[in-house]
Amino acid sequence: MRPAGGRTPSGPSNEEGRGSRALWRTNPMADKSITKTELVASIASATGQSQAAVSGVLDSLFATVSEAVAKGSKVSIPGWISFEQVATSARTGRNPQTGAEIKIPAGKRVKVTAGSKLKAAVK
Repeated sequence: MRPAGGRTPSGPSNEEGRGSRALWRTNPMADKSITKTELVASIASATGQSQAAVSGVLDSLFATVSEAVAKGSKVSIPGWISFEQVATSARTGRNPQTGAEIKIPAGKRVKVTAGSKLKAAVK
């Protein structure tokens, strides 16, 4: 049986929305973030294209960037943003709970760099 208000101990019920939304309300940055759905709607409105078309273009953009970076290529949109793969060396870390040393293997990470136009837009 549910408690009054439809809430369960783990968060709001499915009728009220996803459980993670309750966490967003306590995050001051939550009101400033934009979802993919909101981005698609904004672009579709600005360009007069359908949301399905805009969503397809964004999906293709993300897939193309992912494939290129995975192969080791740098993807750059001059003035706005660039993505590249960088190698990290093996290192020794510490388990924060026990303090025991752990070996962190070498790996690959994605480096995202903001371009001058994006930086200027933020100022």
